[in-house]
Amino acid sequence: MISVADIVPIQQIASRIFKIRDHRVMLDRDLAVLYGVETRNLKRQVNRHRDRFPEDFAFELTRKEFGDLRSQIGTSSWGGSRYLPYAFTRDGILMLSSVLSSNRAIQVNIQIIRIFNRMADMIRDHDNLAQRVSRIERRLDTESKAIWQVIHRIEKESRGGTAK
Repeated sequence: MISVADIVPIQQIASRIFKIRDHRVMLDRDLAVLYGVETRNLKRQVNRHRDRFPEDFAFELTRKEFGDLRSQIGTSSWGGSRYLPYAFTRDGILMLSSVLSSNRAIQVNIQIIRIFNRMADMIRDHDNLAQRVSRIERRLDTESKAIWQVIHRIEKESRGGTAK
């Protein structure tokens, strides 16, 4: 049996996930390539089932967002399209499997959702680590102040002063 990773390598999917409007998303054209369908067919299915794709599942990029994304990626290969792309959140990608019923679409969706989940875990782990480092820094700051107070008292006493 062919594994999902054999169909689409993890790195190929992960490199197509972007952060837009504080959401991790994939663009319609990238998803169409992964699913093996034309972008217009993917969009057609989404538009036929628009009630399944609220704004937090899928949204059309603004011209500014699209321009910013193109400059971030450093490519102009998207220049020929007359329409702005749709961006799909993890939930929108999940919903795509209900409107694209090919076996490939289902297998690719499984892989994409696993990658989104791994990314969320990594972000959570990073946040936990950042909180731990912050606590350690605060503790070290407090302890270093106490050490400097002790050193100051010792220096004062060694010069003949009295420590209080």
